[in-house]
Amino acid sequence: MNRIGRRWVAAFGLALMTAACGSGGTTDEGEEASPIKRAPTPESEFTATEIEETLDALVAEINEGAIEPMQMAILLKALGGFFTPITTGANRAMSELGVTGNVVGPSGTGGDQQQRAEAQNEQIGQAVTDGAEGIGISPFGDAIAAGIDAAVADGVPVVTLDTDAKGSKRSIYVGTISEAAGKTAGETLLKLLPGTPGTVVIHGNVHPSWLDGLNRMQRARDVLEKAGYKVVVRQVTWGPNGEVDDVAEMRTFIETADPPVVGLLGLHDISYRCAMAAEAAGRTDLPVVAFDYDLKTVEYMRQGLIRATHTQRQYYAGYLVPYILYGIRTIGLEATKKALAPQMFDESRLDVGLDVVLSTKVDEYNLFLDSLGAAQ
Repeated sequence: MNRIGRRWVAAFGLALMTAACGSGGTTDEGEEASPIKRAPTPESEFTATEIEETLDALVAEINEGAIEPMQMAILLKALGGFFTPITTGANRAMSELGVTGNVVGPSGTGGDQQQRAEAQNEQIGQAVTDGAEGIGISPFGDAIAAGIDAAVADGVPVVTLDTDAKGSKRSIYVGTISEAAGKTAGETLLKLLPGTPGTVVIHGNVHPSWLDGLNRMQRARDVLEKAGYKVVVRQVTWGPNGEVDDVAEMRTFIETADPPVVGLLGLHDISYRCAMAAEAAGRTDLPVVAFDYDLKTVEYMRQGLIRATHTQRQYYAGYLVPYILYGIRTIGLEATKKALAPQMFDESRLDVGLDVVLSTKVDEYNLFLDSLGAAQ
């Protein structure tokens, strides 16, 4: 463990003791509980100082009122991989708050999207039955709106994270905002491109059935087209033949586009396929910008075939949710939103932002994730 990490772990241990002493509102002797204190986050060029400052403001508002015991549940679509940093952040926040709660994965791994949503609705109902006073959830789509609305009707506020259920009565969504993410990604690639004319390949979503993916692609496209570039989009595909098909079509774009391709931008976790296409076309000189932090993406970054990627700050999303639920319970929803205002994208969505990681900064970023215990 590096020196920063050791100092942070020591501070975190102290914060846990403080949180444990402060839980329950008052001590057995009737004394007032200690105010909530957050463990200091390790200092790094990747530390999200704007989120840190916003959280400190929320904690200050909470500490002005009564410190109360609380039970909450955090329900995630998975506990490993992409969700590992979310789990770490949520558990850490609940420990600092001294609340009762746990992070729970899906009740099963089988079934289609609708069946998983139905199982998640049952999880919400069970959490309410078990006494949860606040629920954080990464939903399997809008199909869980009924479960969320039932919890809210029972007086249990719900905060969504990672994915949203916009048609529900959830209080706040916490995570990446697709519109903002697409704009940032387009601007990152734009800095690496030569002057126009030229064609840019985007590996993204064009189907309106997936609105978040469409919004992300469209905002990136807007940035590049406004700068004078022609944009062609390869529809991102999953499934057994997805990689082969994606790489083949993007290679064809590179070899035949008029004007010639000058860069590629991937907007999802499999965007390393852009680098594979450039390599297949013999154009490893082309700037490639990716999204998320898949192991293959990191490998291509180390080779210099991907110049930068965008990570979604999953740790911060997980860390924020318990604090927001606690704020809603103790100072109310409107006061909580007011404290969170610097990070609110609109009335009900909080943008955790993105980390733009250059290929020359992979080791530094890994050290930052390790210091948080948030490597995925």
